[in-house]
Amino acid sequence: QVQLVESGGGVVPPGGSLRLSCAASGFPISVNVMGWYRQYPGKERELVATIRMGGTAYYAVSVEGRFTISRDNAKNSLDLQMNNLKPEDTAVYYCNTAGFRSEAPVGRPMSEWGRGTQVTVSS
Repeated sequence: QVQLVESGGGVVPPGGSLRLSCAASGFPISVNVMGWYRQYPGKERELVATIRMGGTAYYAVSVEGRFTISRDNAKNSLDLQMNNLKPEDTAVYYCNTAGFRSEAPVGRPMSEWGRGTQVTVSS
């Protein structure tokens, strides 16, 4: 049974940092492209960071240079280090599988989603 459990969210002021974690079970992340998605109220989830099986990372323009995605295949876990947070980063963050189309990262999630973790950036 696939399970994704995100944690690490919270309330931080602009310029602050958070580290999100995702514990996966029921499938091996080692053979999957993985990603972090975020969702604003009333909007669809968007892919913000992607990591290939070999560790190469890709980022949405809005988070490039501020976020770092990493994976620990031995622990079957995925992290997202978020620095210099901005109010527009306020969203619920989820992890799931991702993919590539013409060498560009695309969302390709499984049907199962975790509950996500809320990130709020506010002074």
